[in-house]
Amino acid sequence: MGVTSFPGQATVANAKIPSIIYYDKDGLVRAIGAEADRDGIEMIAEEEEWEKVEWFKLHLRPNTPEFAAATEFVKPLPFKKTVVEVLSDFLKYLNDCAKQYIQERHPGIGSSILEDAEIHYILPHPNGWEGQQQALMRQAAEKAGLISRCSHGRNKNKLTFITEGEASLNRCIEKGLITEDIQRGSGITIVDAGGGTLDISAYAAKSGGKDFEEIAESQCHLKGSIFVTKAAKEYLHDFLKRSKFLGDIPDMERYFDRKTKCEFRNPADPNYIRFGSVRERDTKLGINSGKLRLAGKDVASFFEPSVKCIIDSVLAQRQIALRSISNVFLVGGFAASDYLFKRVKEELEPQGLKVFRPDDQVNKVVADGAIAGIVDRSVRSRVTRLAYGTSVIVPFDPSLAEHRKRIQQLKRAYSGEMAIPDAFSVILQKNTQVSETQEFRCSYTRGGPNPLFLRTMVKQILCYRGKQSIEKYQFMDNEPESYRESCTVKADLTDIPMALCFGSQGTYLEVVIDIIILFGCTELKAQIAWNENGVEKRGPAEIIYDTDI
Repeated sequence: MGVTSFPGQATVANAKIPSIIYYDKDGLVRAIGAEADRDGIEMIAEEEEWEKVEWFKLHLRPNTPEFAAATEFVKPLPFKKTVVEVLSDFLKYLNDCAKQYIQERHPGIGSSILEDAEIHYILPHPNGWEGQQQALMRQAAEKAGLISRCSHGRNKNKLTFITEGEASLNRCIEKGLITEDIQRGSGITIVDAGGGTLDISAYAAKSGGKDFEEIAESQCHLKGSIFVTKAAKEYLHDFLKRSKFLGDIPDMERYFDRKTKCEFRNPADPNYIRFGSVRERDTKLGINSGKLRLAGKDVASFFEPSVKCIIDSVLAQRQIALRSISNVFLVGGFAASDYLFKRVKEELEPQGLKVFRPDDQVNKVVADGAIAGIVDRSVRSRVTRLAYGTSVIVPFDPSLAEHRKRIQQLKRAYSGEMAIPDAFSVILQKNTQVSETQEFRCSYTRGGPNPLFLRTMVKQILCYRGKQSIEKYQFMDNEPESYRESCTVKADLTDIPMALCFGSQGTYLEVVIDIIILFGCTELKAQIAWNENGVEKRGPAEIIYDTDI
């Protein structure tokens, strides 16, 4: 059973609230969610000098070129607040509302359930969010009191992440929307069309039809419904730039976002934006009785970049998928647009794809599917979006041209051999299907005369965002901009035996281990392994992300 009402909601039809927060001059929360979107709130905020924060989740976006379009929506947060602090306030509010709802609907047992139970929180996020974004969300959950960093504390709650694409699939399964051909193994593309992002994911049922596997690299594009409103705003600024109505554009934008955009269906019909009073009139501009007339073809043009993005992404994903795809499910808040659904359907069905849309509460698919995914665990293997590897030193081979080019970079290792630093050694290729239990290893060797220097391992795991195919390794100075730090693996090596070695510079100590990484889960996991008297032993390793964004 879900939480079906929040404070300030006029209706409980969809039980979803906007991600909006108002802060007062002291940086305290004054209105949040539906209460921050009620009529007249702008006037109160102006009188009380409150600051409005919306679309704050886009502050979490990865610092990569594909998310550069979010810059316009990512305004500086007020009062020097961080995105972790703002997200923490929002998570605390949601948690408090959920607990209050349970207590009110289940008198007598609600309080005892919440006090004694271990709570499992599931946070969905766009397909394009990575480990750094998960780490920031975890910090926000800790700050909000949902979970505790210390495992031995009173707070025994758990936190799990899930992509919006996977959550959407789970909800479609739960609602019985999986057709017979999908159960027989035909692929399905999930298009989660939200406010900010379009998340495109592809899955197929495994033998038996119960478990699913991801069959193509997921996609995440900043082409959600807010970009339709953005296009309308740009049109209005150009259309009204020399008129007296320029100052009314913010009101027009709000009306378009809440009404015109949602009700638009036919490019052949005119559409209207209400603003100001009924006395507003300008026949040359198509304004009468406080309504601005928009040609349907112009409104359709606002949708077109999002439509094209969905079409191109679905077709591109079908080309690289490991199984054939014949079905497309359009979900998410933006999917409620009849025009969007119609355009996607008329473009994709001639390509041999059947397009469906859930018939109830499409904007809650992710929330409900996130819970279903943890309970039923339908997806057991996923496809990597990036290539992962480490920086290694490669022994110099004078017969190779790429090595001779770097003769000035040669360094002498403790063993005495000459080697070239800063080569990228692949651990896992891009677009590879990986199960949750599948292990990937990379070797870690470190030598030196001081044993204290060898007691701690800190190893960077890199990701490659370029277009080249990497067979074994390649030198990073060829495409330095394509390599980014994914995370750092840290481990205590105190109990691992060291070998006494002899090199050109005398004796030195060396430690040799394997770093084991599991890429197939919703979060990266790591261990270390070493050989001791012919027996492999294992120890814990910590994954650390750079959370400075």
